Amino acid sequence: MAIGLGVIGINPTNMGSTTSLLKDVPDLKYELRGICARRSDVLEAYAKQIGARFWTIDYQELVRRDDIDVVAVYSPDHLHAEHCVGAIEAGKHVICTKPMVTNLDDAKRLVELVRARGVKFLVGQTMRFDLQFLTMRRFFDDGDLGEIMAVDAHYVHDMRPVYDFTPWRLHTPQDFMFGGVAHPIDILRSFLGDVEEVHAYGTKGKITPEYPIMNNFFLNLKFKEGQIGRAMGLYDIVHPPMPMMQVSVYGTGGTMIGDFTDNKGGQVKLVLDKTEAKEPLEMTCPPETDTSVYGHGQTVIRYMRHFQKCLEEDLEPSPNVVDGAKTVAVGVAAWESIETGQPVKVFNEF
Repeated sequence: MAIGLGVIGINPTNMGSTTSLLKDVPDLKYELRGICARRSDVLEAYAKQIGARFWTIDYQELVRRDDIDVVAVYSPDHLHAEHCVGAIEAGKHVICTKPMVTNLDDAKRLVELVRARGVKFLVGQTMRFDLQFLTMRRFFDDGDLGEIMAVDAHYVHDMRPVYDFTPWRLHTPQDFMFGGVAHPIDILRSFLGDVEEVHAYGTKGKITPEYPIMNNFFLNLKFKEGQIGRAMGLYDIVHPPMPMMQVSVYGTGGTMIGDFTDNKGGQVKLVLDKTEAKEPLEMTCPPETDTSVYGHGQTVIRYMRHFQKCLEEDLEPSPNVVDGAKTVAVGVAAWESIETGQPVKVFNEF
């Protein structure tokens, strides 16, 4: 039986547009039955282009449709809470692109609503589903790295070209602690679990003076089990000669590094203590390109496949609503640390 899918947010450059690729994947059962966006001038033409049978500028119209089972939220960050709440209250399962929300109160509310309504909720953290980081996860799960002692991740991005086709990021503005640093926070949490404490610094970059708040960040992390970590997010920079995102995991049995850049290939490098040869084992992942600017189509397909399995077999999605909330909570604590100059405990009681 087909899974009725409704999409909120259809900017052709964002990941919402990649849902139109799902019909070309034989094992996926999603059927796009409605789309929603604010710009009526482009909505009808886009709906006809991708074959959507229903379109509306009112998200409540979309989420109330009986033929829609899953609502995918790809709207601007500050609208996620409103759109997710509307979908959950209508009894729909939800996929929400990162960041899930941008404050602690909304995070708590979504966790409570998901539990009360018994729906499934997946946070669309694309980096968890990229080949490089899936490969890293396999080595981690198999125990090849031993006991993890420290982790490190960065996600850096010259945002100036992106403002041209998503001006809301500049003028709302998008808070990059959530819209950017959520990537390294989430993937480090996927390895080590809850972050207990954060000590952070932030500054406002100097190459986009019209952007009004801080947009470059360094976070030191202490995890619940005692490991240490670091997350870096720089968004007002000339893009450096380095991968857009990189994750390093340091264990008693080995060290592993993986990297990712939009529309380009990446690598995973691994040194194992048990082998005599200490030259790194290198695995190259080819670029995954598609019709979107960001080249995340294949990762979206992977997490949609994961969500479909969760629906069919009554499994808990990963990352779920609590994972999304705990990533938001790290960002909230980081902002408090920046403001106070002190380490801050992270709220994890969801």
